[in-house]
Amino acid sequence: MIQSMTGFGKASVELHKRKVTVEVKSLNSKQLDLSVRMPNLYKEHEMGVRNLLSRQLERGKVDFLIYVENIGNETATQLNQNIVEGYYKQIKESAENLGVEVPQDWFQVLLRLPDVLKYEAQEVDEEEWNAVSKVINEAISQLFAFRKQEGAMLQKLFEEKIANISTLLTDIEPYEAERVEKIKGRITEALHKIEDFDYDKNRFEQEMIYYIEKLDINEEKSRLSNHLKYFLETLNSGSSGQGKKLGFIAQEIGREVNTMGSKSNHAEMQQVVVRMKDELEQIKEQVLNVL
Repeated sequence: MIQSMTGFGKASVELHKRKVTVEVKSLNSKQLDLSVRMPNLYKEHEMGVRNLLSRQLERGKVDFLIYVENIGNETATQLNQNIVEGYYKQIKESAENLGVEVPQDWFQVLLRLPDVLKYEAQEVDEEEWNAVSKVINEAISQLFAFRKQEGAMLQKLFEEKIANISTLLTDIEPYEAERVEKIKGRITEALHKIEDFDYDKNRFEQEMIYYIEKLDINEEKSRLSNHLKYFLETLNSGSSGQGKKLGFIAQEIGREVNTMGSKSNHAEMQQVVVRMKDELEQIKEQVLNVL
């Protein structure tokens, strides 16, 4: 079963002072493109988180976010009461001495002044980080489940498209014999239009055989059939790097389809080839999203 690179996971935990939420989402990318945003509270663990994500997610454009909400009465930022009172008295005295009005909105003025707010350093103990680590793994597990669900939908699509191309390949067969007769008839008719023209029939047959062999698509059909089988085998192999392998096989399928189109020399055959290309294009678009 294949996995999609598209996924989303979210989990949270409530601790004694704060609620911690973890979100991780991924989109398709050729390599691992990792963005990690964490509050300063947990910055010392960032490298470990990056290593965990790199090991488990392999590829994709990954956005990882931890955000914290305070749920207790305590906050990390507090007013420095003594300094606020000191500023208030000084401003009031200066206003009286200068004969000017005191501020209408005291707090707006006072909160802008230096050292009015004091910040308490927050520490994270081992118990808290273990709880956060559990939430991180839970979010990653949700993302994996999302990737598998998306992968199942992609697999169904690929199997359908490969089956359609295989059916179209058999649809070409009736036109092949008809095509040879049409080509032979056109050339013979053209020769007969030339007055008093005599030709060696044996040589004509040899030239016809040579010309028709150049238009023969049996090798392309055989290789295309093998590529279709290999695509399905890779799809169900469960091996790592399936997305890249499927992309390479899709390119080979396209090469054979294009050669068949250039050799077809038959309107109905070309229409079938165009339908093959349409099915293949849908595969190529979606295979970019396979892990």
